[in-house]
Amino acid sequence: MKYLNKMAVGFSFAVMALTALTGCEGGDLFSVDAPDWISEKIDSIERSKNTGGEEVLVGMHEDVYTIGATDFSSGFWSSFSKYYVVPDNQKWNAVFNLNINPSAPNTYKNFGLVITNDVDRNGDGYKEYGVIRFDNQPSGNSEWGDYIDRTCVESNLTFETDTDEGIQKLGGKVTLTVDRSRPDTFFVKITNGTVTKTYIQESKIVNLNADASNTNIRCFLVPEGSFIDFLQSNIEPIGGYTSAADKNPVSMVLNNVPAEVDLGSDLNEAMSGMSATVTFDEGVTKVIPADQLYISAIPDMDVAGEKELIVIYNKTFKGENASTPIVAHAKFKVVNGIKSIAVTTAPARTEYYFYSSAATSGLQNRTLAFDPTGMVVTATDNSGNSFAVENSKLSFSSVPATAGTHKVTITTDNGKTASVNVKVAASELVSLIPSPTVLGKEDNSVTWTDQQYSNFSDISVGKTAMVSFTNYSSLAGNWNNFLAVLRSGTAEQTVLRADNYGWGAGYDASLKSGGQADWATWLAAMNGAKVTLYATNCNNGTVDVQILMKGTDGKTYTQYYLGVNNMTPSDVKLGFSVDGSHLVFSSPSTARRHLHRR
Repeated sequence: MKYLNKMAVGFSFAVMALTALTGCEGGDLFSVDAPDWISEKIDSIERSKNTGGEEVLVGMHEDVYTIGATDFSSGFWSSFSKYYVVPDNQKWNAVFNLNINPSAPNTYKNFGLVITNDVDRNGDGYKEYGVIRFDNQPSGNSEWGDYIDRTCVESNLTFETDTDEGIQKLGGKVTLTVDRSRPDTFFVKITNGTVTKTYIQESKIVNLNADASNTNIRCFLVPEGSFIDFLQSNIEPIGGYTSAADKNPVSMVLNNVPAEVDLGSDLNEAMSGMSATVTFDEGVTKVIPADQLYISAIPDMDVAGEKELIVIYNKTFKGENASTPIVAHAKFKVVNGIKSIAVTTAPARTEYYFYSSAATSGLQNRTLAFDPTGMVVTATDNSGNSFAVENSKLSFSSVPATAGTHKVTITTDNGKTASVNVKVAASELVSLIPSPTVLGKEDNSVTWTDQQYSNFSDISVGKTAMVSFTNYSSLAGNWNNFLAVLRSGTAEQTVLRADNYGWGAGYDASLKSGGQADWATWLAAMNGAKVTLYATNCNNGTVDVQILMKGTDGKTYTQYYLGVNNMTPSDVKLGFSVDGSHLVFSSPSTARRHLHRR
């Protein structure tokens, strides 16, 4: 006992000495160079001072920058934070302000934490563990990925659908923790003091790096319909921290400078749509609108010809006068304004096709895109000169998806118009039976990463391929169902999932029906659902996809992807894939004839 008393006395003196040190002006508990047992005790004492229940974060550094457009216009996977590399047995803490759109209609308009291996996005060998969003919707896509177990998620705020009220509760100062320091657990916590979401996986995260000796993971944030003001991190990101101190501009890149300006135009008005991306000290960037830039042109605007645009910016990151202004240059032409235009060569394709199903029966004012391929528009300028106008410099009205002849209006930048007629007709419905007739394994163990496809079949111009199949799902997530895949030539393929999600440029451009009203009910009904998919070659460089899903609950669920572009009409192919699912194809009862297979 006397030895314990002596230890206690010694320990008390040590703590008193350290307390005295921190009481001095400029003292800092966290900078004391002491044995591990003393440092741990100091941390414990400091945490005990926090009576508000908020976790005290150790070793934080300011890292001040903004992620996402401040007008809330950023879509998912369009804006990214820096990369934060988290070694094994360490913890990453971050603090930031999450700005939620006051008019946000959907619960997913917040942010996602993306967890990957130690490779840049789209780099060779890049792999994702998955994504965890701040909102919690068990029936929706609030977290996903092959290495994310949704049963490990808990939250004190749960949304039943993505239109529930309460998304504003997710905003404010957020603390994020990604903890790899626990011996047998991978832990993620996201909290703003009001809403707390955790992911507690009772195993260490596996190593997805090609080099087994590299056990690092990377984390980055992706906003959607929101923006993030990052504040602090205890791990220095790739590229370094960004301080909150004011910063001088160091370089500037001009955006959206018009290639041509009409003779007689005011320079400031002509350049009103341009902007400049300014890079400041420490690599921080900001987009500056035209009205905050000094703009001039050499030679002047009084005669036609090539001009050099000179743009000057002289403000710091915080808007103070900079010690040294920065300058950027660009070329543009002053041209005689277009007086009139005429279509001198008709488009290569002027007959378009559509198909209507129950999926689009309630869609108002449905349209088709105009295809200008092969068309030549000739302009006459104010001096009487004639020249061909590139189609990329023209805009076109859309085409009603109704049978008949429709006029398409062609418009120049300065408002001159011409027109051309196109014909629209209902497409011919034909059946398609992919092979093999059973795609995937009956235990639903084949995932998207296995890249298992059916054969790809041609869809001829003016035809709508009808494919019928039974969909079987593991029911683990909304994505664990069928995938329709479109290919055309060497263009990137477009993938369309059962849950109205997908990827590829064609998917991005398409008009989508949106999610189901009740994702949980829909998913429960998809294991054994009878699906009919319609894919129309519209002959305008696009494909319309419509889907009817009769669930095991007897209800029919619908969705569509209209105007999937980047398609060559003479070379449109449709195939299927699976992800934690399998498909059994059958012959549609209303089939007329089979399509040629490749």
